Amino acid sequence: MEIRDTAYALDTEGPAAVTRLLRSLPARPRLLGLGEAKHGEEALLELRNEIFRHLVEHEGYRSFALESDCLMGLVVDDYVTAGTGTLDDVMARGFSHGFGASAATRELVRWMRAYNEERSPAERLRFFGFDGPLEMTVAASPRQALTALHGYLAAWIDAGLLACTAETLDRLIGADDRWTNPAAAMDPTQSVGQSAEAKELRLIADDLVALLDAQTPHLIAATSREAWWRASLYGRTATGLLRYHFWMVDASPPRVTRLMCMRDGMMAGNLEAIAEHGPTLVYGGNRHLQRDKSTLKLGDLPLEWWSAGAIVDARLGDRYAFLASALGTVRHQSLGVPHPDTLEGLLYTLPGNRYVIDAPRLAAALDGAGRKPAPRKDMSADYLYITLDPDHVGENDGIVFVKDVPPNPA
Repeated sequence: MEIRDTAYALDTEGPAAVTRLLRSLPARPRLLGLGEAKHGEEALLELRNEIFRHLVEHEGYRSFALESDCLMGLVVDDYVTAGTGTLDDVMARGFSHGFGASAATRELVRWMRAYNEERSPAERLRFFGFDGPLEMTVAASPRQALTALHGYLAAWIDAGLLACTAETLDRLIGADDRWTNPAAAMDPTQSVGQSAEAKELRLIADDLVALLDAQTPHLIAATSREAWWRASLYGRTATGLLRYHFWMVDASPPRVTRLMCMRDGMMAGNLEAIAEHGPTLVYGGNRHLQRDKSTLKLGDLPLEWWSAGAIVDARLGDRYAFLASALGTVRHQSLGVPHPDTLEGLLYTLPGNRYVIDAPRLAAALDGAGRKPAPRKDMSADYLYITLDPDHVGENDGIVFVKDVPPNPA
């Protein structure tokens, strides 16, 4: 079997090539992960949009989840489902990690809103962020999540059952900039995560989440399943953030690895909750969605952790599927033609520009030919490109390969 026999051409078939691959899987996935090999390339985000529109129109998908702040994502969801706010405001307030500046992401949000305008609530598309309120050097204050959870419970449950008053919560949280101090990322002593107030907040958050769970029948009947779902999101986020801040104080060697694990654990919890809304396209970095262990070298520090995708796959089984992505050249970012002995180099020999590769069949073809691709190592000028590990090709359901990525529009 040749490499070309494992490839479906996106240039000629369009996103229907993805459908062909999905229909070869043993079960229809509830969550379809689409990995991103490099942030910031509009051509890749436009391809993502094409695939999502096709899945909506031909495969019954109704939700889109992005590697962006889960709480900010509520702003986007309110806009696409109910028209709340303006598109400009949503793009400014509804995204983290720079996604709001993307023209392709703006077009996705506009299209989702237009699609929903003439449809009933049950038919409308949903938007979700699945990352925690975390950046590379900053973790958010727990204020938004904790106060929203407390406010929901206070409105519908006897005050005597609550762990504290809103005033006590506000006092314990204090100034938000104590929590978001960027110096804490590199200096554990700058973190407030193990202060007396933070430790008390962890206990309060745990009690509030337990109360939310215990009162589920009453709360869903008194409000709605959607309101309860959002309260659960606030609870997961509050406990996750407080746990993250607690371990930011840790100065031991596993500190960064532990934080990476906790971030992806928060992502996994959000993805499992999102899966309740039906078939969903999940778009995020390859490292966050792959099945094999994720690795990263941060300076001289090697990191290894289980990704959100690996966790979800272990829990959902064949209800999770993953399409990794790989790139040939990104010449405007000094990423040239890959070496022919690498996985990307082998795929680069295909005649067209965009493909969906059947990854297990590709792995079998390489094994049958006795070929073991070498890892790609020419990313020094473009550290943002995430290569695929050739030893784990067959653990992906597919690979979306773009041979030559064009520059972003001026």
